[in-house]
Amino acid sequence: MGLFTRASVNLPASEFIPPRPPATKLGSAVVTNDTALRHSAVWACLRLRANLISTMPVDVFRRVNGIQVEQSTVVSPGGEEMSTAEWLYSTQFDLDRAGNAFGVITERWHVGNIPSRIELVPLSEVTLSGKGGKINSYRIAGKSYDPADVWHERQFTVPGLPIGLSPVAYAAWVIGEYLSIQDFAMGWFGSGGVPKAALRNTKLTTLTDGQASQIKDRFKSTVSAGDVFVSGADWEYKMIQAQQTGSEWIDAKKLSVGEIARFFDVPGDLIDSPAGSQHITYANVTQRNLQFLIMHLGPAIIRRETSLGKLLPKPLYVKLNTDALLRMDPMSRAQLIKTQIESRTITPNEARELDNRPPLTQNQIGELLTFFPPPRSVEAGAGLEQPPPAPTTEGAL
Repeated sequence: MGLFTRASVNLPASEFIPPRPPATKLGSAVVTNDTALRHSAVWACLRLRANLISTMPVDVFRRVNGIQVEQSTVVSPGGEEMSTAEWLYSTQFDLDRAGNAFGVITERWHVGNIPSRIELVPLSEVTLSGKGGKINSYRIAGKSYDPADVWHERQFTVPGLPIGLSPVAYAAWVIGEYLSIQDFAMGWFGSGGVPKAALRNTKLTTLTDGQASQIKDRFKSTVSAGDVFVSGADWEYKMIQAQQTGSEWIDAKKLSVGEIARFFDVPGDLIDSPAGSQHITYANVTQRNLQFLIMHLGPAIIRRETSLGKLLPKPLYVKLNTDALLRMDPMSRAQLIKTQIESRTITPNEARELDNRPPLTQNQIGELLTFFPPPRSVEAGAGLEQPPPAPTTEGAL
């Protein structure tokens, strides 16, 4: 049946983690939505996606006689206490790590009973109860809510399941491996943890059981306390586990970064993954951003636009302005604007507005015509330039 039983759902929203049999448990690390953030690659992926999507301007439009017209309406579901950018960041962070974001609807528009303010709640405080692919009630911080009073945004959905799938849940094995390696390394290098090793006496051929136990206990108690073990020239200490698997720890940590990047739909090179093989240069960074927008962020942006559109009365709809992600170097930008003006796609004043400049004045237009006169017109059908006007003879002697 997969991660959940589709016939019924009754579990905390913060614990969408597949159960792992004790026999195959990876180390002592427990993977949850919060502990997963200890993995730097998880944090980097979530931060990158939430940063970009939350800082895209939210534009509101409507169609008038088939023409898209921008409106002055502002989408602010966080109210005065939380900006739209912060609200988008928080919800995108939860969507990308848990597949779900929740909030309590506290205010509505007078027209259409549409939510106008949504107070977001932590995943750990939400419990769902449902049956037959439908959620019957939400329990948030110990209080029951009707589904009509809860804002529930989903991502990574599958048929018959009323909740989104959690990338952290399905990446738990990879994250758990990384955290277990991290815990072991911290225990060994930070707390004096002892890996599997051999302590051999080079002088005596045999040791009695009492001598062996005495030396072992003395060694373990000294090292585990972080103190220095002192011995004569007749003892040899050889680390077996740490020595033989040291490089494997580093390799496992490096490989897990690339796997995490795939789980969270972020190219490895954008989070400095050592496993990434593609070399990105300044010359092709614009194309790289375009690829990232289309292949990775595009679907999430469309879903966010659809969800935010539910906060507005029809026929208004929302678009996230992705131009900020596609900023180019000055030369490429100037060439693009020049091409758009020459192809009559935009006017010079619209181009100036893109650079935050006011429209041209009549004096500026006259000055530009003086220094850059328009080309002479060509006679229709003749293919010859019109002759320049004859000089006036008025006042000549």
